Amino acid sequence: MFSGLSVLVVEDVVDGGEVVRVTARTRDAPVPCPVCAVPTEKVHGYHWRTVADVPVDGRRVVVRVRVRRLVCPVSGCWRQTFREQVPGLLERLQRRTARLTAQVAKVVKELCGRAAARLAPALAVPLSYATALRVLRRIPAPVVQVPRVIGIDDFALRRRHRYATVIINAETGERIDVLPDREAATLEVWLREHPGAEVVCRDGSATYAEAIRRALPDAVQVSDRWHLFRNLCDKVLSTVRAHVACWATVNPPRPGGVREQTTRERWHKIHTLLGQGVGLLDCSRRLGLALNTVKRYARIPEPTAERIAPQYRPTLVDPYRDHLHTRRAAEPGVPVLHLFHEIKEQGYNGSLNLLHRYLNQGRAEGDRPVTTPRRAARLLLTHPDRLRTKETTLLDAVTTACPEMTELAGFVRGFAELLTPAPGNDAKLIDWITRVRGADLPHLQSFCNGLELDRAAVNAGLTLPHHNGRTEGVNTRTKRIMRQMHGRAGFDLLRHRILLPT
Repeated sequence: MFSGLSVLVVEDVVDGGEVVRVTARTRDAPVPCPVCAVPTEKVHGYHWRTVADVPVDGRRVVVRVRVRRLVCPVSGCWRQTFREQVPGLLERLQRRTARLTAQVAKVVKELCGRAAARLAPALAVPLSYATALRVLRRIPAPVVQVPRVIGIDDFALRRRHRYATVIINAETGERIDVLPDREAATLEVWLREHPGAEVVCRDGSATYAEAIRRALPDAVQVSDRWHLFRNLCDKVLSTVRAHVACWATVNPPRPGGVREQTTRERWHKIHTLLGQGVGLLDCSRRLGLALNTVKRYARIPEPTAERIAPQYRPTLVDPYRDHLHTRRAAEPGVPVLHLFHEIKEQGYNGSLNLLHRYLNQGRAEGDRPVTTPRRAARLLLTHPDRLRTKETTLLDAVTTACPEMTELAGFVRGFAELLTPAPGNDAKLIDWITRVRGADLPHLQSFCNGLELDRAAVNAGLTLPHHNGRTEGVNTRTKRIMRQMHGRAGFDLLRHRILLPT
């Protein structure tokens, strides 16, 4: 039970209810002088130290230790007497044993100050938030040598106001250092003071690129592949939106419900009054609408025809959808009760209320789902093997309806193949850019212009196996730490917690 106190001589153990009190003394063995290192066992006096040890059975353990004050045998030593220490168990001026301090350090490393202080009483270790912070600051940060491959990225201390820079080992994920800003001068100074990096992984930041170029002119800069594809996603979405009038013709919206009809009527009323010279405020008073609603409709040049198809769960009516669609198309005024009896004879075992809701939702009309530019872009950017059958059908219909969409789909697949690093990808990228230049896709050509500005780093990113993925993982962990410390700590403590090993 008290194996951690084996270096002492335990003389008494008293069960005090919530506290177990242990009385012990040090062993009668020679101890070297801390100045001249000459061993001695001549006792000058005794002192008592009271320290806390790890809890037993959910109860606190308090150890009262008698330590000796010894006399140095060397007459010329300036340290005539000294108090003996117990290495590995008691540190100088500490009120906890070393093993209890190690356990507390693990708690405060994960929870920091106030959260650790709230949890500690449940572990039978009374602790204040200030003590927790002191224990946390005493944990030594590991000294990591600058590796051959490093990753650099920024993270927000206060979004859109203050940012910091984290530097890690891109191969192992070890944190190397955290800089207080993302300025080129700060990174350049750090790189000059810590030479040795041969490969630097980064995003598309021109600031980092310039700092690396000035401090490490011989280092290889690697542009992160995830950021390259993310930039392509933005350009693809812009291209899809630019050609929505072309590809949307294959997928006309279903007859609108009450919401679409109300939107169209409001748009016509508002624009009719505006055409007569009526002001926005007067329009809102005449129509009984909010002023912001009138402003929103006034900005729309024409009522939009797009409508996102709601996602429904499968129902018992689904197998009879084709029959309902055919009957309602041939006879629009057919009563729902007649339809209910017809599908009842075909095997429908649901309720009439369910059929009413199914028809009121418009699920029996329309042969194709209505899609949006964002969803169409997502289908273009998703790997074909991960698309469901109905998504593949929709993607084929969208791409074949517009020549530009067909070209765009081919370019997306071609660039996605380059994201698997291989030795010849830099030459393939040249051919890909040439083909994009010959197509009538301005947004994609803008993406190519960005690639040309950072061509060397892009080529390295497509040919070398290094990437910035581990840096993004460190940023994710940093966000969790910042949420724990929000408004209660400065940059120095944040830096210390980031650099501590997990």
